[in-house]
Amino acid sequence: MKTRFAPSPTGPLHLGHAYSAMLAHDMATAAGGTFLLRIDDLDQSRSRPAWESQIYDDLHWLGLDWPTPCRRESECLSEYDAALDRLWDMGLLYPCTCSRRDIREALSAPQETLREGPDGLVYPGTCRATPSGPRPHHATLRLDMAKACEATAAPRQFTETGPQHAGTITLTGDAMIRDVGDVVLSRKDMGAAYHLAVVVDDAAQGITHVVRGADLFQATNIHVLLQALLGLPTPIYHHHDLIRDAHGKRLAKRDDARAIATYRDEGLTPADIRAKVGLTRPEAQTIGAISSVSSPTTEV
Repeated sequence: MKTRFAPSPTGPLHLGHAYSAMLAHDMATAAGGTFLLRIDDLDQSRSRPAWESQIYDDLHWLGLDWPTPCRRESECLSEYDAALDRLWDMGLLYPCTCSRRDIREALSAPQETLREGPDGLVYPGTCRATPSGPRPHHATLRLDMAKACEATAAPRQFTETGPQHAGTITLTGDAMIRDVGDVVLSRKDMGAAYHLAVVVDDAAQGITHVVRGADLFQATNIHVLLQALLGLPTPIYHHHDLIRDAHGKRLAKRDDARAIATYRDEGLTPADIRAKVGLTRPEAQTIGAISSVSSPTTEV
């Protein structure tokens, strides 16, 4: 088993990050496998060296370890470019110049339906066209979902072991077109977008089990489709419940009151953090026990 934790160095890690990282680490440890740390620093406008350094400090304080050096996405741009070139040559990408405002205005027309997907509003296809010539660089590129679904053999499936959707999940083309739409795979200001980068990264690192929050469950449909298009393996997925505050709101990096560093400065121990998020000590866990604690404490 090989798991990973892939934070962005754009702010302090909070209890939700701690839960996800510790759960992924515990699962790999219990199975005699490997836990990897990956730094999602594609957005160089928001990434900061100080935040990256604090990620290492926070995770080491929690008792986690990983092989070094860790993968940093900003150093892997050529791998993402190769994947984009392949999808472009397959005729599955097209440039898009629409802003969020353009998309909302297009969807306000009477004949359109306002539908939320994994990337926000499902794109209405305003710029959709058959690509020609070489792939444009420094451009926003979208995946033509209808063509992508036609280009992959059915069934498109993945195994989910999380508490909310455990079982075999099958993706249908109609649902992908209706509920996901033409997602962005490359952004003009940062190259590869999240959906493409995470798929390339997981394959490059040989990740067998992806452990992450339930807020990314719908995005997995996109990732499994991209894996099929690029001929990459599909890991087993475990989408855990989210850590929420007393009002039911999910934690965010701007919520410094629940930052790991804040708890550490207040004198809490790593064991206290484990207790807060409902995880037992890793040496006491088996894979079955880990599955049984996948619904964390929701009020912190």
